[in-house]
Amino acid sequence: MREPIQRIVKWGIMGTGTIAEQFVADLAHTTNGVAYAVGSRKPGNAALFANQFGIPRAYGSYMELVNDPDIDVIYVATPHRYHLENALNSLRAGKAVLCEKPMTVNSRELEVLILTARERGLFLMEAMWMRFLPPVRKAMEWIRSGRIGEVRLLQAEFGFMADWEPETRLLNPELAGGSLLDVGIYPVAFASMIFGIQPRAIWSTARIGGTGVDEQFSALLTYDTGEVASLHGAIRLGLRNEAVIHGTKGCISLPSMNKAPSVSLYKDGEVVDTYTDNRLGKGYEYEAEEVGRCILAGETESPLMPLDESLKVMEQLDTMRAQWGLRYPFE
Repeated sequence: MREPIQRIVKWGIMGTGTIAEQFVADLAHTTNGVAYAVGSRKPGNAALFANQFGIPRAYGSYMELVNDPDIDVIYVATPHRYHLENALNSLRAGKAVLCEKPMTVNSRELEVLILTARERGLFLMEAMWMRFLPPVRKAMEWIRSGRIGEVRLLQAEFGFMADWEPETRLLNPELAGGSLLDVGIYPVAFASMIFGIQPRAIWSTARIGGTGVDEQFSALLTYDTGEVASLHGAIRLGLRNEAVIHGTKGCISLPSMNKAPSVSLYKDGEVVDTYTDNRLGKGYEYEAEEVGRCILAGETESPLMPLDESLKVMEQLDTMRAQWGLRYPFE
């Protein structure tokens, strides 16, 4: 008897920038999804992108993309400021959505997006790809099994030296630029994943640059039972991009935290265990595989990246920006 043919999830790619290119390249390494269409505000860009990756359909507007009846899920890869509009239009067209992080620029917007998805019974997830990487999941497994004892301290940072180009997305306040939303979300989300609860208190500070965005920030988060997270992010300063989880019986180190190619467990200063995955792509395939699994199973949220978790992280980002007195011009 012949095996039934597995259904493949058809993806619509919204945006043609670098992150979209990396995602589509990794989508080829999944078992349950295929890039089916791409949309751009410029028809020429969509056509070039489609030709580069062998995508059957190209659209010169985002609305044409979301209204394609054959698409199952939209991957939103546009600048932060436009995530709410783009994701809402996708949901209103009846499409499942994977939206790049941060899913919106503040918690008020995110509440609207979550409510819309839940009212319509549609899948929605933030593309926090770090959470799906095998070394990160291995670190969580080690923590849950007690291999480093009780977790007491997290040190996590992500930063790089961007060129001084004031009109680009990173430095432009009109596009919700700055370190917190672009790279700072990684350490903040990492702390939320490790400790699982909202912090009792947040102390943070930021360096506001010439364009009016946060070029770097530092934050200290404390929790009800005494745990501490020391977090840092920057777009005009190179950092080690490392996460170290300290427990009463050892520590776990994730070099290159956002990409997490490997993870090591230390006891008494010596490495006692290391795990490296054998990924075929850059790592985006793992989140894409999970989205496909959820859609094919009829699930509207991923248990690995629930919507309440995204909202919890966004509320912390809001708190930090309020402490700095930083608001975007369009808010």
